[in-house]
This record gives sequence, structure tokens and C-alpha cells, in this order.
Amino acid sequence: MTHSDTITQNTAEDRTVKDNLPPNTHVVFSSSANTLNTALLDGFLNHQHDAHIKRSHLFNGRYENIYLTSEQVPELTHILDEAREHASRLAGFDDLQAGCWFNYMPPGAVTTVHSHDDDGELLSAVYYVSAAENSGKLIIHDGNKKHSITPVEGTFVFFAPDVVHEVSENMSSHQRLSIAINFGRRKVASE
Repeated sequence: MTHSDTITQNTAEDRTVKDNLPPNTHVVFSSSANTLNTALLDGFLNHQHDAHIKRSHLFNGRYENIYLTSEQVPELTHILDEAREHASRLAGFDDLQAGCWFNYMPPGAVTTVHSHDDDGELLSAVYYVSAAENSGKLIIHDGNKKHSITPVEGTFVFFAPDVVHEVSENMSSHQRLSIAINFGRRKVASE
């Protein structure tokens, strides 16, 4: 199966999630999830407490953003390549670069309301590495309306960077791990 085939592959449960999406929000199923998610989770767990790792957005005693690189988690390269391929198709540009961070939510954690439109991004996404039932829904704000999207391991959700969103409380007894990704045009060095 190629990456482009994954956009239409879904199960009955996944179709229900897709039917409730807000405008300009896209769910894409990863063709690499089965081989990468365990390694992504293991890599994160092995390096999340490294002293030199950048962390940001400290709310409720938890850093919402933990910045690991492909040096710590080599499988990030593969998932970002796939994400960039989908994002290029959705955004209509073939020169996209991606920046990412991990969001680790233990039981009881939430992710506060925010958007990703700080640095001229064209598109944002979240990729679900580990998402047990009741581990927190992605809530997308659309004016006065809120759309709840249930995370499914191995899926990307793409949306505009200025979309305000949050994650509801992790009511499960398991950790929830996702990778947030922002896409922008590659900057060409001036001569």
C-alpha cells in the first residue's frame, strides 16, 4: 500500500470519526503505524527525561511540548517523511519542511486551548502514537461550535495552524502520546 492509498482506507468506526470532522480538517491513516508506533513510544520513554531536552508550555505541572529529535528517536524521520508527503498533497506545495514535538498525557492530564500560528505555518497536524479509549479527545473550536475527534493510533489529523484546539482530560488509566507537527515552506538561503 502506498501513502496515498491511506487517505481513503478506513473501518466503520473510523468513518464515524471522519463524518464529524469540521471543515478543512483531514484524517489520514498511516501505512507505517504498525512498524513505527512501538519504536516511537519506546524512544520517547527512553529520552523524555534527558537533561538537555527542550520542554515548553508548562501547565498544571506538566510540560505539554517535549522536543525530541531523530537523533533520540530515529523513527521520527520516517513518520515526518510520511506526514510531509500528506501535507504537501493537502497544502499544494512540494517544498514543505516540518517541525515537531511530543505531547505526553498521563492519566488526568489535559492540553490547554491553543493554536499553532506563531511562525507562518501553512498546515498543522497531530499523529497518534498511543491513544487508549477515553485518553482525551481532540477538541477543535469552530466559532461557537466545538468538534470532538476521538484519537485513533496510527492516524494523522491535519488542520489549519490558526485553528484553536485543545485536548480533553485523559480519563483512561494509560498514557496518551501524540506528535504535533507544523509545516511551512522551506526557506531558501539568500545568496
